[in-house]
Amino acid sequence: MFDIAGELHRWLDEGREFAVATVVSVNGSAPRGPGAALAVDSGGTAIGSVSGGCVEGAVYDLCARAVEDGQARVERFGYSDEDAFAVGLTCGGVIDVLVAPVLVRTPARRVLRAALSAVVRGEPGALVRVVEGPAELLGGALLVRPDGSYEGGLGGPAELDRTAAGEAGALLEAGRTGTVGVAVSGAVRGSPGPGSGGGAHCPGGPTLFVESSVPPPRMIVFGAIDFAAALVRAGKFLGYHVTVCDARPVFATRARFPDADEVVVDWPHRYLRGTGTDARTVLCVLTHDAKFDIPLLEAALALPVAYVGAMGSRRTHGVRERRLREAGVGERELSRLRSPIGLDLGARTPEETALSIAAEIVAARRGGTGVPLTGSATPIHHDGHSAAAA
Repeated sequence: MFDIAGELHRWLDEGREFAVATVVSVNGSAPRGPGAALAVDSGGTAIGSVSGGCVEGAVYDLCARAVEDGQARVERFGYSDEDAFAVGLTCGGVIDVLVAPVLVRTPARRVLRAALSAVVRGEPGALVRVVEGPAELLGGALLVRPDGSYEGGLGGPAELDRTAAGEAGALLEAGRTGTVGVAVSGAVRGSPGPGSGGGAHCPGGPTLFVESSVPPPRMIVFGAIDFAAALVRAGKFLGYHVTVCDARPVFATRARFPDADEVVVDWPHRYLRGTGTDARTVLCVLTHDAKFDIPLLEAALALPVAYVGAMGSRRTHGVRERRLREAGVGERELSRLRSPIGLDLGARTPEETALSIAAEIVAARRGGTGVPLTGSATPIHHDGHSAAAA
């Protein structure tokens, strides 16, 4: 639902009544992942998408019905070999969709407004809703903040809200969206959905969908060169908060990088050691100058970031590896370095090179192989990486 937060927040401000359909779990291949949403207001206006077109008509009708009867429901859509005209996903996957009305009389409307407001302001938070369990729980909503505080309720015992807040806090900290099962008493049970919090199996409890909203992941591009300008544009397209860093003030200017969120003049290794990074951060080293590269990569390879890539020829890479070993960087850390940076696309121009780097970043993030799908048996979507990260 957070993917259309801006429009939904406007609808609430305008006093509209509507229903939101949110993908809460995915099995197999599907066009969109958990959190993707489609909303329909009382006038029939629709925004968003849950499947890229396969089941949009059926989900639209479910939203319209929810606006009329005020009832939340969960529907499953899959592929039917028996009925070629059945509503389902042509890609062969299965999705579960939570359809929730947001009417003036809906108790959760206030909580949803608070959650959408937080997303619009760029504040982190997690929205918890029941997707499997007693029907009276399907309309509840709980907003959980990073400090552990929460508001709203799922409609069950207070212990359920406390346990749900704890589980949501763990997923929020990891920047993940997915499902988790809890026992009626509040104890965590096993959950089959993506992003499960794990725990001992305690049958009979509800399954919760936790939708996390976190600031966009960071991409830090070191080296204010022409290739960097193209990579900045690619990074923004992928949803990253992009910083360009270079020690040379004549090159690191806002005029040269108008699309960057930040342009920093500093020695790269010094900046990296003083700035915030996390497990989603992407570091792209384009300087290919040893006086910058070696101290920078020493620092970068010691950090638990998502990706570290360095530009340069194969000869440059060989020299770089030798110098890093001499500096005390171990083989385990060196194995994380993607150098020469990017996938083999035969790239020549800065834009083509940026595309090859962006493709490698996506493959690393989603667990892809980078090989052509044509003629291969590799899955199109990798289930192990289906939980959202931004």
